[in-house]
Amino acid sequence: MKRDSRLSGILHVLLHMAQHEGPSTSEEMARAMSTNPVVIRRIMAGLREQGYVRSEKGHGGGWTLACDLSQVTLRDIYTALGCPSLLAIGNRTESPGCLVEEAVNAALDRSFQAAEALLLARLGEVTLATLSQDVRARLAAHGRGQRSLKRHG
Repeated sequence: MKRDSRLSGILHVLLHMAQHEGPSTSEEMARAMSTNPVVIRRIMAGLREQGYVRSEKGHGGGWTLACDLSQVTLRDIYTALGCPSLLAIGNRTESPGCLVEEAVNAALDRSFQAAEALLLARLGEVTLATLSQDVRARLAAHGRGQRSLKRHG
């Protein structure tokens, strides 16, 4: 089963944007993420609607951050993406009316709901500023400067 990596990918892009002065084009971000610029524009449009980014058209234009990183959590970005499924496993539903299947599904549903609630709570505790600080610390620990981010992707 293919995993949805949009949250990871867009966090990656946002952190690059936080370290980079000036706008970033959809084409630059797409190259860094090995995807199509249309995919980036579609995701960024959702973030723009929430006020996290803004875009400028024309020469020298592109996407810039429009938010205070300390006020935006991973859960905020997850929500802006449309709340993609958090778990890749699900219930068997091939035997409607089977009491064993009902019991198994009920137990799994309770577990899935508890796991999702815990994960969403944790995503709500981590801000983009926290991740940005982690990036800077990792760069410093590896003796790399801001230019390393530009060359990365």
